[in-house]
Amino acid sequence: MEHRSLGRSGLMISEITYGNWLTHGESVDGDAALACVRAALDAGITTFDTADVYAQGAAEELLGQALAGVRRSSVEIATKVCLPTGEGPNDRGLSRKHIMESAHASLRRLGTEYVDLYQAHRFDDRTPLEETLVAFDDLVRQGKVLYLGVSEWTAPQIDAALRLADELGLRSRIVSNQPQYSMLWRVVEPEVLPLCRKEGIGQLAFQPLAQGVLTGKYRPGQQPPAGSRALAGGRAPRFIGRVLGTELIERVQELRPLAEASGVSMAQFAVAWVLQQEGVSSAVIGASRPEQVTENAAAAGVRLDQEVLRAVDQILAGLIDRDASKTAKMMAVQPSWQAPSDTP
Repeated sequence: MEHRSLGRSGLMISEITYGNWLTHGESVDGDAALACVRAALDAGITTFDTADVYAQGAAEELLGQALAGVRRSSVEIATKVCLPTGEGPNDRGLSRKHIMESAHASLRRLGTEYVDLYQAHRFDDRTPLEETLVAFDDLVRQGKVLYLGVSEWTAPQIDAALRLADELGLRSRIVSNQPQYSMLWRVVEPEVLPLCRKEGIGQLAFQPLAQGVLTGKYRPGQQPPAGSRALAGGRAPRFIGRVLGTELIERVQELRPLAEASGVSMAQFAVAWVLQQEGVSSAVIGASRPEQVTENAAAAGVRLDQEVLRAVDQILAGLIDRDASKTAKMMAVQPSWQAPSDTP
């Protein structure tokens, strides 16, 4: 496992981050979750990502249990705050009250005195940005948070936070952004990535497999394989249902020879592609079985030829989504403060 700097910060994180959205506490029981974390550690993964809203705190608790006994300084733990964790009016958002209460609750569930990275899970346009930034800065000053990040913020939102932090003379500064990013979903490329590269903000790219579509397991004219997310109920992502039976599934199969020529599986190929994009510090993977962790982690260190990267764009021409406006339209927290069902 190779490690990279998180943006221009001094924090080193593993090229592969293990994330537990929609797994720990939901589709994966405790024993399987522990096995997946052990597989991640065995693969050299040191960075683990979760959120207070995942399974309403159960995901943080399971991750804390799985990492109990592991030397704390040998891992990097990231969690998030903003989305609803209760029914009360203050159980959501980025107010000082919710940030402080959520941070302490996350620390208790994770069984740690500090988190390495604390991320604003969405932008909160109902709370003054100054209030949010000062609250985060106070947590850093208290030693309960080491670095700050955001997730699914637009370029103007990130830029405003950076400028205001400078004006206020805050000690802490945003060092990371966690966007959805894959061969198919590239809405961060026009605006977010250029700004982040300029400002030294590293990307923790989630859903590099496009919710499993880029593994190639969904084949044209065939039923989804048993146990796949496409057949899951409840919070199964809507994206898979939209693309099954479309040209996209056929085009994805055309990527298979490129993966084979590169000596990797389709899943490793998709993760390696993300890791090769400028400004990406780590790719966030999820898993329900230990063998999935082992396979995806093997993408670390893989370097794809430029000819291969160009061939990917040619094969997916017309299907790549670069509409930056969707970052705001589809990923922003709505007045109901409900997270989109297919976005962590």
